[in-house]
Amino acid sequence: MELVVAFAVGLIVLCLIGKIVALPMKLLWKMITNSIVGAVLLWVVNLFGAGIQITFLKALIAGLFGIPGVLIVVLMSL
Repeated sequence: MELVVAFAVGLIVLCLIGKIVALPMKLLWKMITNSIVGAVLLWVVNLFGAGIQITFLKALIAGLFGIPGVLIVVLMSL
């Protein structure tokens, strides 16, 4: 009986640890996708002749905020 209880407690603890580890991975995945979308959108905006000079700060803003970040960068350059 003690073995079953120990196994159940261990399984619950393992599931909790898995949830705690998965949360930062979801956040990291979201940051990576936002960065890719932001970089592609900055490139597309420059293809249409906006003439935005892409600096580290502008790329960081577009990467962190995604589409709204690109809109901020475009509005800042007007």
